[in-house]
This record gives sequence, structure tokens and C-alpha cells, in this order.
Amino acid sequence: MLYQAYQAHSDIMVPVRALAGMAAKTVGERLNGSARPSPLSNLTAAYELIARAGLTHARPPYGIDSVMVGNREVAVTEEAADVTPFGTLLHFKKDNEQAQPRVLLIAPLSGHFATLLRATVRTMLAEHDVYITDWHNARDVPVADGRFGFDEYTARLIRFLETMGPGAHIVAVCQPCVAALVAAAVMAQADNPAAPRSMTLMAGPIDTRVNPTKVNELAKGKPIDWFEHNLIASVPHRYVGGGRKVYPGFVQLAAFMSMNIERHVKAHQELYENLARGEAAKAAHQGVLRRIFRRARSQRGVLPGDGAAGVPRARAGARPTDL
Repeated sequence: MLYQAYQAHSDIMVPVRALAGMAAKTVGERLNGSARPSPLSNLTAAYELIARAGLTHARPPYGIDSVMVGNREVAVTEEAADVTPFGTLLHFKKDNEQAQPRVLLIAPLSGHFATLLRATVRTMLAEHDVYITDWHNARDVPVADGRFGFDEYTARLIRFLETMGPGAHIVAVCQPCVAALVAAAVMAQADNPAAPRSMTLMAGPIDTRVNPTKVNELAKGKPIDWFEHNLIASVPHRYVGGGRKVYPGFVQLAAFMSMNIERHVKAHQELYENLARGEAAKAAHQGVLRRIFRRARSQRGVLPGDGAAGVPRARAGARPTDL
């Protein structure tokens, strides 16, 4: 029922979001580029928030065409280093002769696209040769391609690292931290030459006793069979145009947001204020993960160079509560 209710609500909101988008554009034109707060600017911001409400099933572009390396701007092109049914190993190849540490950025698979980390990719590209796990939309994966559980997830990370070759580093953000740790351990035990040279885990649930949240209270208050019966279920699907379409992971995304609802509410408030002030650039590039990476890098030494070799060292990143 949850998925059917979501789909019905999404269908109803399509014309509402379209009208809000048209209204935002019309009112915005009357502002004539003014950044001074006014009733019209507040109205435009409200319309813009309504127009942006809703999930998209099409991956947005990363939009990284160039990056500054030292004092020189170099071109960036996206190349698929390995393609699998559930995800692509995407390489942000730079027009740069200088060898840089190769890093696999492991993005969450939690109801959103890996483009959530586009700002993190851009930040890392200045000093690293960056690859990312560009997960595909599960709606578009045929049933014939099989399941994609924790074992398959971990195996895919190992395959990607083997494709990159020996000497690579991994940076996992949030949900994939556990799988990244397992993959590194399995590869180390097997003496796999492609085992990661270093591992950085950011905001991942490795040991939630360190920074306990309400999730800890839930985990201690329920027996394991309660979780098996209430938190594990098959995602329904439907057939559209002869192809299978599973419903989007909005339940997973909602659960992710509810873990720190105050931070997400604050992010929407900041977005509204930036739009009302006419600061489109801030609104376009607003991102929690970008701030986390930069703060962690400056304060805790995430991926610093170690001198001449320029090899990053593995350090703990942000706390689970930072997301």
C-alpha cells in the first residue's frame, strides 16, 4: 500500500509541480535579477521549493567538465571503466600527465543516485584520480539479472577494485561503509593484489556505540526476529511498455532522512533562504556531503598527501550524526 500511495501522490503532484515551476519563472522575471528580499522573492522561493518536491527516476548529470589541478585548469571526461547490470565503475578521466593517487569513491545505494556526491568528486579531483560506483536505477534492471543483496554488493566492489588494479584507495560514504570494510577484509585475507592501499569510511555505521543515536535504542529494544518480519520485504513492481519497472526506493530514502530530520529540515530552510535572496549559485551547489568532506579534510586529515609520494592516508571521517 505504501508504494501504491506514493505513486498516486506522485501522479497528482506532476501538474502541481509544473504549475509551480511556471509561476516561479514568471514571478522571477518580474524581480529582474534583484537579490533584495521582498514578498515577490519569498513567493518565488516557495514556488521553487514546490517545483523541486518529488523524486526523479532519471540520473542527473555530474556536470564536471573541468577542474583546477594546481594552477592549471584541465578537462574532465567521464569514461565507463566497467559496466554491470546494477552499476557502472565511472572514471573521471583528466587531461593531466601528472600521476595522482587512484581513489574509488563508493557512493550510497539508498534510494538516490551517486550524483549526490558530485561536489565531493569535484573536490577530490584536484589531487586524485577519481572513480565512483555509479549505481543504476533498480527500476530499470531486468529480473533476469538476478538479486543484488549484500553479498553481490560486496562482490561488485571487489570487481571494481580489480578493474582499477593494485594500489588504489577507497573512500566510502555512509551506507556502503560496512560493505567496503568487508570487501577490503576479504581481499586482504585472499592476498588479492588489488586490495585497497588505504580505506576512509565517512559517516558509516561501523560501530554505532561510539556515537549512539535513536537507532541504538531501537536496536536494543526489539528482538532480531522483529527486524526480520518488519524491515525486510520485497519491493513491488509493475510492467510498463513491456518492461519491468520496480517502484522507487522512497521508503529507504525517507528512512535515511528520518535518522537526522533536524539536519534535513535545516537544509531545506537554507535552500529557501538562498532562493529568496536570489543566490542561485548557493542553492544549486548546496550539499551536506560537500561540507562534511571539506571539514573532515581540513580538521581530521582525510586523504592528505604524505609528501613526495602524494599517497593518501586512511583516517576516520565524519560521525554518523553528521548526515
